[in-house]
Order: sequence, then C-alpha cells, then structure tokens
Amino acid sequence: MNYRATILLYGELLLALYLLWREGLFRTRAQQAVILLLVPLAFALRYCLLTYETLDYQDWIRVWIQALRDNGPWKGLGQEIWSCNYNVPYLYFLSLISLSDIRDLLLVKLLSIFFDVVMAWAAMKLTGVLSGGDPVKKIFSFVLVLWLPSVVLNGALWGQCDVIYAAFAVMAVWLALDGHPALSVVSIALSVSFKLQGVFLLPVYFLFLLTGRIQWKHVPLFPVTYILSILPAVFAGRGLWELLTLYIRNTSTIGDGLNYNSSSIYSLLDLSTLSSAAAARVGFVLAFFFCSGLFVWFLLRFRDMNDRAIFGACLLFAIGVPFCLPHMHDRYFFIADILSLVLAVSFPKFALTALGVSFGSLLGYYAYLKMQFLLPMRYGGMAMLACLVLTLVFTATSLDRPKSGPPA
Repeated sequence: MNYRATILLYGELLLALYLLWREGLFRTRAQQAVILLLVPLAFALRYCLLTYETLDYQDWIRVWIQALRDNGPWKGLGQEIWSCNYNVPYLYFLSLISLSDIRDLLLVKLLSIFFDVVMAWAAMKLTGVLSGGDPVKKIFSFVLVLWLPSVVLNGALWGQCDVIYAAFAVMAVWLALDGHPALSVVSIALSVSFKLQGVFLLPVYFLFLLTGRIQWKHVPLFPVTYILSILPAVFAGRGLWELLTLYIRNTSTIGDGLNYNSSSIYSLLDLSTLSSAAAARVGFVLAFFFCSGLFVWFLLRFRDMNDRAIFGACLLFAIGVPFCLPHMHDRYFFIADILSLVLAVSFPKFALTALGVSFGSLLGYYAYLKMQFLLPMRYGGMAMLACLVLTLVFTATSLDRPKSGPPA
C-alpha cells in the first residue's frame, strides 16, 4: 500500500489517541492499557481492509472522482456529474482527492476513517453527558464505536461516507444536551447537507424547542448553514435553486422497491402480494403517525423531559423513522447503530438494544457485500421492532427520573 496513505492512517490513529488524552482518559494504568491496546488494533483492522474494492466504488465513486479530475476540481464542482446523487459537500472532499496522485480508493476510505474518529469522539462526549462524566464509560464508548462492525464495514471496507452525516448528527445531540444550542443546529444542518438521512433526527428538535434546549432564534442557523455548505458549488457554476431542490429531485434515484436489504417493516411482509405504490403510501402514513404519536406523548410530558428521556427520543426516531418508511437501504440505520451503542454503554441494562440494532444492520450489510442473505431479512425486522419497544420502555421509565435540563 502507498506509504503516504499509511502515514495518513497513522496520523488518524494519533488523532484518536490525542482526543482521548485531551479528555483526561489516560490517568490510570488500566485506562492506558485498554486504550493503547484496543485503539491501535482498530486501526490495524482498518489497514487490512483499505485495498478492498466494492462495486459501489468501482461503478460510482471512482467515476465521480475521475469526472472531477478530467474537468478540473473547481470546474467539475460547477457541473452536474452524471449518475451522482450526493449533495455537493461530499463532492468537495472528492474534488480534493482528485488532486492527489495517491490511489483514490485509499483516500476515500481514509476520509471515512477520519470521521470514524470524529464519530467516536462525539459518542464519547454524549456518553459523558448521559453518564455524569464516568471516565470508564467514556473510554468504552469511544473504543466500541471504532470496533462497531457497521462502522468498520461502512468506511474501511465498503468505502461509504455514512459516517460523515452520522457523526454530525450524534454531535448535534451532544451539543444540544450539553448547552450549545447554536452549534447543535449548525451540526444537524451539516448532517443533512451531507446526506438526506440526517433528517431522521430532525424531529427531536421539536423536543429541544419544547424544553428550551434550543430557542427559536437558533432555528435560522439551519437554512443559513445549509446554504453556506452549497455556496462553493454555486460559485463554481451550479444553480442555487438546483442545489436547494437536489434532494427532492433525487428521490427518484432511491428506487421504487419497497425494501433494499433493510430491516424495515417491509422486511416482515410478503412484498410479492403488495402493490408497491399503495404499500409505500402506507409506510409514509405510518411514519407520520409514529412521529405524531411521539410528539403528543412528549407534549403531554414535556415538563418531565430530562436529558435521558430526550436521548431516548433521539433513538426512537433514529430507529422508528427508517423502520416505517419505504425504499430504505441497508445502511439507513447507521445513526441508530451509534446511538444504541451509546445507550448500551451509558445504561448497560439496555445493552440488548445495541445488539439488536447491530444485528439488523449487519444482515443488510452482509446481503450487499456477499450478494446473498445470511438470514432472511425478516429476522432483522423483528430485531428492530424489539429494539423499538425496548427504547420506548427506556424513554418511558426515564420520564419518572429527576429532571435535567440545559445548563444555566
């Protein structure tokens, strides 16, 4: 493998260790042993996967980078790239990659691994808020994110970028609960600007507003941040309205199948007996009533909405929205993977939730990466449904606990 790519990976390892040191988590020999053993091993595992190519990389990502290289990185950003349905913030990174003579595959994966570290840091900070700053739980949250199978497979093996939008989404939850409302809104806007699936967490901002963790004056930061994220491409030649409506126009690229290796409710049904259009409409209605039901419940109990309950609500939306919606793909439970792990570390009694969510996600990953099913996807759907029930129990029991709110 290219020695410069190896140096970059080593730099990302050093960044992970620095963040843990900066957090004050190297204080005891036990902490040092856990960190210095498990974190480097997580990066060694990634090193072994870097040269693996999937069809997604061969058919799409490599083509986009070459288009940017052929047209010039700046001019390329000003043109719509054939077959590319990603928003332009990710293309900024691909544009920079096109300038390098290091193998594109390695840089694409190193970008995702960098955000693996950012994700681990955000999960650690969120765990700190939920656990009262418990150093052991913070360490294990950081380390386990790096070892979470869906995180390792998504970036280091598959070369996908879901970790970018998910990292900003998890960071947004932490910032809101830790008393940084403006930064939270900016972070969730960045999440959505990288990938539409960031909207799975947007409903929880109703609760942040309801409980005063976010104020209405912060709301305009969302569209401002989103517009700023696409302006470089506008200056390069893309139309502003074209980019503002990109997600709407790209809904047709998701596909009209009810389920794409996802552990959604459609994995529990015999799709051959259903009308795709009618069943899809039912899914949208179900998602609407799921969110509306939660909103009514939380509105009635908003005075009891402490940090723990709001975190439970975040996980409910992260699991429930993609579970109900049609056309979901194998990677769309990525935020749920991370938040369920934070739940397991912060509140070990609910560790089964993380296992169930990871199981449901990995069935979809296996189906794509191996081009065959390990188990019928309905088992993943049943696991997700069980995890949804467990999270409802967690949230309901959290409402009875002492309140905690934004710092004064």
